[in-house]
Order: sequence, then structure tokens, then C-alpha cells
Amino acid sequence: MQKNTMKAMVLIGHGGIDKLVYKDVGIPTPKKGEVLIKVTATAKNNTDRKAREGLYPVDDNNKEEVTSFNMTGDNTFTFPRIQGADIVGTVEKVADDVDKSLIGQRGLIDFNIYLSQNPDLNLIPDYYGHGKDGGYAEYVAIPSENFYAMPNKDIDDAQLASLGMCSYQTGFRMLNASRVKKGDKVLISGASGGVGTALIQMCKVLGAIPYALSSKDKEEELLALGAKKVIDRGELSTLKQRILEATEGQNIDAVMDLVGGEYTNIFIDTMIVDMKIRDDYPRLSIAGASSQNITEVLWSKIYLYQVEIHGVSHGTKNEAKQLMQWIKEEKLKPILHATFKLSNLHEAEKYFVSRGKGYLGKIVIVPDSQWKEHGEKYSLKVEHE
Repeated sequence: MQKNTMKAMVLIGHGGIDKLVYKDVGIPTPKKGEVLIKVTATAKNNTDRKAREGLYPVDDNNKEEVTSFNMTGDNTFTFPRIQGADIVGTVEKVADDVDKSLIGQRGLIDFNIYLSQNPDLNLIPDYYGHGKDGGYAEYVAIPSENFYAMPNKDIDDAQLASLGMCSYQTGFRMLNASRVKKGDKVLISGASGGVGTALIQMCKVLGAIPYALSSKDKEEELLALGAKKVIDRGELSTLKQRILEATEGQNIDAVMDLVGGEYTNIFIDTMIVDMKIRDDYPRLSIAGASSQNITEVLWSKIYLYQVEIHGVSHGTKNEAKQLMQWIKEEKLKPILHATFKLSNLHEAEKYFVSRGKGYLGKIVIVPDSQWKEHGEKYSLKVEHE
């Protein structure tokens, strides 16, 4: 008898982890142009938590409003919803109009729900795990064009999920928005997380010089990943000086800011030390505010020094294609921190929020039915309460 239900972690409303319920739901049927993926691994992203908690305010008059990420004009983040964007799995079934040769192929998903036909523009971003159900389940249905076969035999499914587009495509868009090129000195905040480690690697691919802002206990790993120097977050009062010591007094060319808050003004100051020797405008791309969502900015400094500020949330279809090619060519290295069972997502969420010393890269969620094959060997050695 054919199975028609699957295990999934279902989000039933905005709130804490108690809003995530592990239950049986129906297996989706692939519609026109879609494939059914048997999920083997899905990387966890901070946007899962922020969307669940409603931490995406865009109204200046109500900064504390509980709201979902909503750029389409319609609220696509409705409940119940299965989250999980960075999905790896095997094609199990295809719609009638889709090439049958895809069945059985393993691949990585481009998580974007593209609403524009322009492959170089993504002004109304939405994604699987938000506007439509994602990978915190045993199966997911997605457009066949979002599936990229990845035959790389040396990369396990959980490792492949850690190379997911949510981090890498965001980072790539940040670099492209700021026109990062060979020889540029690039400051990366939040360097030990998923986007940060992705940025370090992509700087190396582009020939840029990455300077990583992180805690000193991550220094050895970040240097091995390609960082030129690792700068301890330390005291804010001395941060500018310590960054410039790392660059031997030279301007930072571009900043990839994942922190916000009081840090951003300091980052800007590291780019405007000596404007006479710059060969391009100071450029800052921001794609997060883990420190604080509000920053006081001296606008006269911004316009007099002609500082460019680029907000980034998602990348484009062509950027996804380039990243997938780099993964196939093994130019990008998977940074997998640990795996958790899907049924244990509550513990994964708590661990993710409290992560500290020793944390580097991505947490990946594996369906219980796939745990022995794809998750167990990467699980944490010690259970965290």
C-alpha cells in the first residue's frame, strides 16, 4: 500500500518553539512543472527563527510589531507552515510535464520563489519554508527548475545542505551589490555563522581579501577557511583601531555587515580613513542586525564621504546558478557544525540561539527516517539540554 502521509515539523503560529508541532501530514503531490523531493537534509537558518517570532518589522511607527517577512503585498507566511529553506534530497516523483530522468537524482534546492522573470533581479523575495512549505518534513514539492543535481560523491547530503542558498546566495548578493573585486579588502562581521563563512570563501574565489570579525576562539578555523586576519569583537571603543591594525592602516574597501547596531558606524569609519588612496566609493552591504535593529547614523558623514549602503535579503536566479556551479566544481567547502533529528528540532532551536564557543558553520536537520544514513555521524557528541 502506497504511503500517503509523512512526518513534518509544522509551525502553527507566531511565537516560541512551542508553536512547532511534530505530526503526520499529507505527502504533497507535484503539480505542473514540479518534482517531489524525498528530503535527506535541510540546513537551519536564522530566518526560520525570526519569521517564527515575527521579527521583521518594516513600519517605522511600529518597530515592535510582530510581523512576518512580507515584501509581496500579500502575507504568504500563513499557518500551518512547514519551514526549512536549504533542502537536499532525491527526486522521487515528477509531474507529467517534467523530464522523468530526474527521478533518483540527488540535488540541492534553490530556495527562492521567484516572482519576476528577470534572472538578475529579485525585488519581491519569498522562499520555500516561508511562502510555501519547505524541508522540515520527509517530502517537499518544488519547481523542477529549482532543483540542481549534485553528483559530487565526496560531499554527503548533510554537508551539501550546509552549502545551501540561503547563506551563500545572500552573501553573493552582498558582494555583488558592493562590486567586490580582486584585491579588495573586505570586512566581514558575524564571520563564524553561515553567511559569514560563506562570505570568506566567496571572497577567496573572487580574489578579494577577507578580514573576519569574530571571537578569538574561532580564529584557527576562520584562518584555515581563508580569512586574512581574524579580529576579535572585543571592546567597541578600540574596534576601529584594531581593524586598521589588521590592515596595516589601510582603508577597508567594502564591509559585509551582518550585525548592525553600534557596530555599523565603526565599520563605516574603517572605510573613510584616507579617501585619497581609494579607487572606488566606500561600500557597505547589510543583511542582518544580530546586534541591534536600529542604528544612529550621521547622514552628513554618509553623503560627504559618498558611502554606498546596500540592503540585501535574497539573491537572484543567475547568482544561484553561479553558486551551484562553484559547488559542483568544489570551489566552496561545506562547513557543517552538527546535525539534529527533525523530531528534535526544539533542541536544535535552543542550541542555535545559545551557540557560543566552538560554533562554526551550519546546523542541519535530518528526517528521523533518514537519520542513520545521513545524520548520525555528524550529531553532537554531548546532548545539550
